[in-house]
Amino acid sequence: MKKTILFLILACMLIPSLGNAQEKGLGLGVILGEPTGLCFKSWTGYRAAFAGAAAWSFGDEDSLHIHLDYLRHDFRLIKFEEDTLPFYYGIGFRLKNEKKVRLGVRIPIGINYMFKKVPLDLFIEFVPVFDLTPKTDLFFNGGFGIRYFF
Repeated sequence: MKKTILFLILACMLIPSLGNAQEKGLGLGVILGEPTGLCFKSWTGYRAAFAGAAAWSFGDEDSLHIHLDYLRHDFRLIKFEEDTLPFYYGIGFRLKNEKKVRLGVRIPIGINYMFKKVPLDLFIEFVPVFDLTPKTDLFFNGGFGIRYFF
């Protein structure tokens, strides 16, 4: 069990480095909500990014929560003169370590405020999660956060 969790944590850290055209680089920060913890985002192109978190879930049973999502961004919805506010959506997976390990599919939907002159972004998201193991179930995650880009 511990080897599986360690493997997934390493995969979450390595997969973002596979992108070729990182427009905005790597961002590290915090997410507050369900779950709460450390998060990252790595751009792989103008509209695409990987985002994930290693966080703590405060649901029915306190537990470790790890997720990794592939995101697509739409910059056309809301336009500003300097900063940008893209709408994003995607798909990913979640691993939650309660009494039994839960593995599920995430479908994140959110908005991302990106400052032009400061290497920060703010985001808020709503995420339906379809757990596949140990039984199928539907949950909802959500939160807001901030990341600093290197």
